[in-house]
Amino acid sequence: MLDACAELLDESGYEALSTTRIAERAGVAIGSVYQFFPDKRAITQELTRRNVEQFVSRVGRRFMEEDYRGWWEAVDAIIDEYVDMHRTVPGFKSLHFGDVVDLNLLDSDSDNNTVIAGRLRGLLLKEFGLADSHELDVAVLVAVEAGDAVLKLAFRHDPDGSPELIAAAKQLIRGYLSRELRAWTASARAAGGA
Repeated sequence: MLDACAELLDESGYEALSTTRIAERAGVAIGSVYQFFPDKRAITQELTRRNVEQFVSRVGRRFMEEDYRGWWEAVDAIIDEYVDMHRTVPGFKSLHFGDVVDLNLLDSDSDNNTVIAGRLRGLLLKEFGLADSHELDVAVLVAVEAGDAVLKLAFRHDPDGSPELIAAAKQLIRGYLSRELRAWTASARAAGGA
């Protein structure tokens, strides 16, 4: 049912999506859809969760399999996974991380990008041993929001993603995080030396 939902989203968009169309595409009775999902929002919510889990899993796998000279190369890998999923995973280009349907689709208390930022922050903390702090939370959230906006722009201009705009997203995020982490590290050292 989730695969059918993803295909229909790519073909017709969220507004044209219905539980009846999902049941027909999946080859199941409408009652089977309602057994698991009360409405199309619930199905897209579950598809979005699956996309997020797949994204985090793919990034985590890359972190385990590849050696990075620093967090900046890891940021590029994260963006590369987002771009690849946009190109290859059914439903992803229509939903991204659910923001097209509902900004709080993943968590009723936090907007979708905050949830994504938290997951990516956790991966960066684990992989690169950055110290956990409120400043890191803010920096990663701003980077996710800025990157998300530029990457959406890249795919609005080119169905495969404008290489120029994808490169600009990487440059923007790396530059911003570099400045923030440098300032944050300097203030932490100063506080520790005082």
